[in-house]
Amino acid sequence: MDDQARVLVVDDEPMVRDVLARYLERSGFAVEAVPDGERALACFEARPPDLVLLDLMLPRIDGFEVFRRIRAQGDSPVIMITARGQTTDRIVGLETGADDYVSKPFSPAEVVARVRSVLRRTAVAPEPARTQEPLRFDDLEVDPRSRKVHTGGRKVLLTPKEFDLLHFLAAHPRRVFSRLQLLDELWDVAFDGDPATVTVHIRRIREKIERDPSNPTHLVTVWGVGYRFEP
Repeated sequence: MDDQARVLVVDDEPMVRDVLARYLERSGFAVEAVPDGERALACFEARPPDLVLLDLMLPRIDGFEVFRRIRAQGDSPVIMITARGQTTDRIVGLETGADDYVSKPFSPAEVVARVRSVLRRTAVAPEPARTQEPLRFDDLEVDPRSRKVHTGGRKVLLTPKEFDLLHFLAAHPRRVFSRLQLLDELWDVAFDGDPATVTVHIRRIREKIERDPSNPTHLVTVWGVGYRFEP
């Protein structure tokens, strides 16, 4: 990971912005901190950051709308910041494709760990030669070099985490993985380990690559165990 990876912090609380900025800068990140969605979008349009720390409770333009516009412009990973106890916000955030979330009040050191973890997972890092070749399965192609997916000749837009999950399963065809195993493989130690996030990501991938998401042919559920990729 680049020591000067750029992080955009979006939070309307001055103390939160200041604490996050100081901790991230001490950890080697270049930080830009803004108090609202309008300035966040302006910063993103001027120069997309490597990662966005996005509070959901923002004035004028809320965090979900900011997230939607960010995703429409690029694929920078996003960690959502939610109020403690707001389980609905957390679930919606995961369903809309956020890469991770933290709840207030939080430990700044934990936030830094999550930022590092997400950047490691979403970086296009060199892989062993045997995993660099595109994976082709009938109408589906998964290319780890370009991190692009096509089905039926149509380009599929996946979030970084969705791509990681699909590629991992496709690289191990017919092997069954539990949700906890997938968390261990792809969400790293900084994630707090809610298996529901795997279910959410699987559902979203099915909606994008399966002809009939309710009757999937590639991402198959093995009831009581987990999931497998069927070539």
